[in-house]
Amino acid sequence: MQSANPASFSPDDFIWKGLTLTDSAAKQIIALASNDPDVKGLKLGVKQSGCAGFGYVMELVKAPAEDDLRFTHDGASLYVPLQAMPFIDGTEVDFVREGLNQVFKFNNPKAQHACGCGESFGVE
Repeated sequence: MQSANPASFSPDDFIWKGLTLTDSAAKQIIALASNDPDVKGLKLGVKQSGCAGFGYVMELVKAPAEDDLRFTHDGASLYVPLQAMPFIDGTEVDFVREGLNQVFKFNNPKAQHACGCGESFGVE
């Protein structure tokens, strides 16, 4: 449901598709959380960053914020601040190995362009 007044946008006014985790991402979140019994999962947010506009921010979560949305897969919990949903709704979170590197990858349908290094993305 969208607000009748477009000047007063609120993330609470929308029905979100949500985020999905691959099996590999879920396993990695569980592995990261297993190092500390107080960790509830991983939080994915966005911040203004890079040449394309926004960057992903991930951190371990001990106490989710009241407005965090929780997405789960195979026992793993991914928390997303409600304010980040307009930028990452529908994203698939994966964890991949690329040579010697291991990284979380984001298949974000809202990302219209990305910078050359892949560290930031833009939405329109």
